[in-house]
Amino acid sequence: MGIAGELAKSLGPRLAKSAPDLSTSFVHTALRRAIDGVGPLPAASVGADKILAKENGDVKRAVHEVIEDHVRYAAGQGFATNIGGLVTAAFAIPANIAGLALLQCRLVASIAHLRGYDLADQRVRNAILTCLLGEDDVTRLVKKRKLPSTPMGIATAPTHDPHSDTIIAAEVTSALLSKMAGKRVATMVGRRIPLVGGVFGASSDAYTTWQIGRYADRELRPRKLR
Repeated sequence: MGIAGELAKSLGPRLAKSAPDLSTSFVHTALRRAIDGVGPLPAASVGADKILAKENGDVKRAVHEVIEDHVRYAAGQGFATNIGGLVTAAFAIPANIAGLALLQCRLVASIAHLRGYDLADQRVRNAILTCLLGEDDVTRLVKKRKLPSTPMGIATAPTHDPHSDTIIAAEVTSALLSKMAGKRVATMVGRRIPLVGGVFGASSDAYTTWQIGRYADRELRPRKLR
């Protein structure tokens, strides 16, 4: 593990204490707001349907546009919440993580809706959260039996297991705290050059959002609603 990794690991517990709102309930709240809509962002299904109409009903093209739109959103908020010095970072980084979680939940929810999944189904909601972990982490956690299945397997399970709600939300919360630690390290390294934090935040958030969108695109295969 490199120096940045060691710093992120050591900062993780401190960030958990300094960001008490970043909990499993926060994750479920972010998901609910992403699906139902919040502020200038309409409900995920509404936004996805508008894009689908613009693409003349072509689901494949609509999914591509949804991903591209959310990558741009992530880059914009990543830049805005990561410029500044070390003093403002204590407030900006939690805000960045909250905004990113909301956008990425909305991205995956939009793709799920376009592919025919019922966003009111708790199995589908758990699958959306699982996508936020990324393919590598999901594969690792499934092998260790810390997750019941892949996002597709969770979304199409015969029944909903309430116990999985807590497990999945806890894993996503842990991943978000790790991201927060990594951003704190980057801010510490670039504290003398304020714009460095903004560029890093924009690039990092855009790339991770693109990765999650592509993973959801591959994982959530088309399904007809009953």
